[in-house]
Amino acid sequence: MTSTVTPPAARAVRKAPPGEARSPRRRSGRLRRIGLPYLLLLPALALELLVHLVPMVIGIAMSFKELTQFTVRNWADAPWAGFENYALSVDLDAPVGQALLKSFVTTCLFTVTSVGLCWLLGTAAAVLLQESFRGRGVLRALFLVPYALPVYAAVITWAFMFQHDNGMINHVLHDQLGIGDRPAFWLIGDNSFWALLVVSVWKGWPFAFLTVMAGLQNIPRELYEAAALDGAGVWKQIRHITLASLRPVNQVLVLVLFLWTFNDFNTPFVLFGKAAPEAADLISLHIYQSSFQTWNFGAGSAMSVLLLLFLLLVTGVYLLITGRGRKAGDG
Repeated sequence: MTSTVTPPAARAVRKAPPGEARSPRRRSGRLRRIGLPYLLLLPALALELLVHLVPMVIGIAMSFKELTQFTVRNWADAPWAGFENYALSVDLDAPVGQALLKSFVTTCLFTVTSVGLCWLLGTAAAVLLQESFRGRGVLRALFLVPYALPVYAAVITWAFMFQHDNGMINHVLHDQLGIGDRPAFWLIGDNSFWALLVVSVWKGWPFAFLTVMAGLQNIPRELYEAAALDGAGVWKQIRHITLASLRPVNQVLVLVLFLWTFNDFNTPFVLFGKAAPEAADLISLHIYQSSFQTWNFGAGSAMSVLLLLFLLLVTGVYLLITGRGRKAGDG
């Protein structure tokens, strides 16, 4: 009995056509796999376009129109103002420009102080809670309570605490501790700046604590043990190991805190209402007042665009400086 053995070349030739027939399917399957992630991203991109980009474009268009209470009903046909709204906003000889500049300076001072205190308290708490001890989990949970509470509920509670006659702050400071000749006004006058700062720091420092605590998990304990064997004290370990290792985390943290604090509208609006005191006139609330109280939506839109350009400039410069510092450190 004789068996016929098919040469390998013949088998290859015979199997080639089915392979060629399947190649378009493989190609279509590969394209489907590549396109599926983009297809899944389409709903998020559509919502982003609808919620952020479209209102931004409309706001920029409104800044070039003479949009007042007489023309707001049909804002698309409002008279064209050109750059008059921008010129009015930056004219330091006019009351509008002077008020905007004062609000801008107040916001910068408030933001720098708030971000610095949030970072300092968050970093200190995260470092102190790195060591294991009884009750550490409870303290971590308590520290995150301000971050977990709804903003409106928390700020309304603080507004009641800062009341002049029956607020808890004056009750503790004046009635129990005897600080000051009389109860202070916290929601009006110069003290409103410090009241707003206290609420902002109380609300923002848990985020810094959470971020720094997560960054500390990536620092090997062997570095601290080696530094201790070399005679480095606690402060040297914090400076040369902890802060040095947390530099990338702190760069992102400071930028996020800056943007959140500079743009914060909910906290001053809930704490003071529609009209904030002059000492706590943050630029976000100032733009709101310029738009919805004076009904000059064109000027308010121009101020919003100027604020956007300022934040973009600060963010770009910050990223450029920190990027160069990171490259220098790596080199």
